[in-house]
Amino acid sequence: MVNIGNDWDAILKGTFETESYRELRTFLANEYRTRTVYPGMYDIFNALKLTSFSDCKVVILGQDPYHGEGQAHGLSFSVRDGVQPPPSLLNIFKELQDDVGIPAPQTGNLTCWAKQGVLLLNTVLTVRAHQPNSHKGKGWEQVTDDVINALNRKTTPVVFLLWGANARNKAKIVTNPIHIRLEAPHPSPLSAYNGFFGCKHFSKANAALIASGQTPIDWTVR
Repeated sequence: MVNIGNDWDAILKGTFETESYRELRTFLANEYRTRTVYPGMYDIFNALKLTSFSDCKVVILGQDPYHGEGQAHGLSFSVRDGVQPPPSLLNIFKELQDDVGIPAPQTGNLTCWAKQGVLLLNTVLTVRAHQPNSHKGKGWEQVTDDVINALNRKTTPVVFLLWGANARNKAKIVTNPIHIRLEAPHPSPLSAYNGFFGCKHFSKANAALIASGQTPIDWTVR
């Protein structure tokens, strides 16, 4: 039913065989047939495809995909090359510059982070056009819970960056004391000034990776 192409296939095999996922799949088939849904159906699992379980060192957890045309491509907060970065992503770049001195990039494509072991995951992986949270409560939460539960069992430390209420609700799943949870408000213009700006999650994540003997992330966006 789902072919990710790396170790996630075995880890999530049971997830994709559940009745809950079958119901979600039926719902999605109808949504893609009758509505405009983002991202494209072949991009839904890009985060897992680009960042294998074994390579994952950092998780950036968002809410649900961008709901504007041409924006979402299966990585939380990321847009394809040539697409204007949405306000949340611009705020991420502002914090990135303030925290670690990396100037705002020319692209909003965060694939370079994913290839270094940063899992760019949303709590819900699809959305109707122009209707944020429209696929909330349809079954994706169980899938992403299973992803986080699997990462919680990793024997090497993972840094979880939980941005916004939907993401922070997942914090209770991360019970393994070797992992690091960093929480902040969502980077959207509505909440960024309530604690996202100044959270210094990029430098804190790298400090945690270095402390555990892992290679830090090069946060430069290319």
